Amino acid sequence: MAHSWHRRSGLKQIRWTRQDDTEPIDVGRRVGLGVAKGLFAGACGVAVMTLGEKVEQRLTGRPDSYMPAHTLERLLGRPQSPDSERHLMNLGMHTGQAILLGAWRGVMAEGGLRGPRASAAFTVIRLSLDQTLENVTGQGAPPWTWPRRELVVDVLHKAVYAFVTGAVADALATNPPSWQAARQH
Repeated sequence: MAHSWHRRSGLKQIRWTRQDDTEPIDVGRRVGLGVAKGLFAGACGVAVMTLGEKVEQRLTGRPDSYMPAHTLERLLGRPQSPDSERHLMNLGMHTGQAILLGAWRGVMAEGGLRGPRASAAFTVIRLSLDQTLENVTGQGAPPWTWPRRELVVDVLHKAVYAFVTGAVADALATNPPSWQAARQH
């Protein structure tokens, strides 16, 4: 591995170059591994998040949210049904979305985006996905219009999901990350 210094706009920048004929990184394999590990990590994250939500609801008296079911109904073009008939749809959207999104965090970890900073970034991705789906279907409202308490509770639960998912994905990720593997020879 070699590096050279370049000056551009008065700032020092490092440009890494490979000086050898090492094996190429099998990108498809690394992405596939990241997806598979991330799905498992997402399942762990949503399990911990859901447990935390249930504890919080017992302490605060906050009722279950049926926003996941309302959003899924709109995405599928299904007629609205009463909340009492939405339990399975609600659970499916709540867990399914979290498990599927875990694949993204698994790919992040496989690529070397790990640790608390990566999990903080993933928190934003999780919140953005929820808000995009809820708002594009007309079910939600932008978070800055929410009561402060609702916003704090939602961000806290999504952060728990993101950091647990991240911890599991990071622990399962292949070492060294592909960006380091490409430079080790």
